Amino acid sequence: MKFPKISFGDEWNNLKKFENLSDFERSIVFYAENEASMDHFGTLIFELTERMNFQICYITSVKNDPIFSSKNKNILSFYIGEGTPRTKFFLTLRAKILVMDMPDLDTYHIKRSKAYPVHYIYLFHSMFSIHSYLRKGALDNYDTIFCVGPHHVNEIRATEKLYGLKPKTIVNYGFGRLDTLLQEKEKFEKSDSNLKDLILITPSYGSENLLEKCGIELIDTLLKSNFRVLLRPHFRILRDSKELVDSIKDKFGKNPNFIFEDGVIPSEYFHNSICMISDWSGISIEYAFTFECSVIFIDVPKKILNPDADDLPLEPIEISIRRKIGHIISPKYIEKIPNIINNLGKNHEGIDKQIREICQKTVLNIKNSSKIGAEYIQQLIDAKI
Repeated sequence: MKFPKISFGDEWNNLKKFENLSDFERSIVFYAENEASMDHFGTLIFELTERMNFQICYITSVKNDPIFSSKNKNILSFYIGEGTPRTKFFLTLRAKILVMDMPDLDTYHIKRSKAYPVHYIYLFHSMFSIHSYLRKGALDNYDTIFCVGPHHVNEIRATEKLYGLKPKTIVNYGFGRLDTLLQEKEKFEKSDSNLKDLILITPSYGSENLLEKCGIELIDTLLKSNFRVLLRPHFRILRDSKELVDSIKDKFGKNPNFIFEDGVIPSEYFHNSICMISDWSGISIEYAFTFECSVIFIDVPKKILNPDADDLPLEPIEISIRRKIGHIISPKYIEKIPNIINNLGKNHEGIDKQIREICQKTVLNIKNSSKIGAEYIQQLIDAKI
């Protein structure tokens, strides 16, 4: 069949092209809310399209989504924006399966289809605990959840019991993003790079994130200590704190050792860095598990999206493992961070073993999640849901 042409200026036209596909062509659909979605879908899509020869549709709200550079003939890609065409897409969707990494389905403007009994699969974009980093009820309207680890399984079942919810189908999946990072790690370990003094700063969003609390001081301290610095703010910081972002660019933008990244951190920088500094960003656990090394956590208050999180008597995974996978330091003692970085290599053998064991207990099916997910999707298709 002909590959649909992408018309970036005409979301309605792209939606119409998608709707004109046959039922077979629209069987399996992925929806990407932002550019990072592909980081989590990538291994699963590869398994489905390259190894199992399924055709999928990839619907995205991102104009420059990396999917548009793909030459995979089994992927049909459509840009529909974030406005009314997207609303209609969800309300009138006719597909067997929709895979998303966007929570709060059927709670706000993103609704379940009124036209067809679509099977909705949620795929996590973070290893964090459900009740602490998502809103209450964020997953209630999904049919199947692809869980990262035992903590997600326990949290979902405990939530269903607590609130008397209908049990969902749970798949012991894993974390595709970690699988990708581990594969990339093997490649970059063999490369020669001049980025060995690079520090990654990855703040989460919220009014008290590390960038708001001590960002300028932190960057300044690191640069004066002869480190290179890459700052990647959360996309919500870029949207909500433009004045702060502009002030950081103005102050450090001309420094050759400062890199400002407003998208996904390039693999070369991620894998050739020596340390990550974060607060409560999910990428911090990805980093620790990939490199089996400590992260530096700036001790700022954790943002709370679910005020009823304490109803569930389970300690969130990002809290229970925090001290075991990193150093926690107050924003008052930023000047101590260069010394902490310089000492990270000491007792590395003991730290890497500890983090490796935590990773193995936290994440299911390491390096094999995509096969598990693709086989489940095949079962749904074969069952003619």
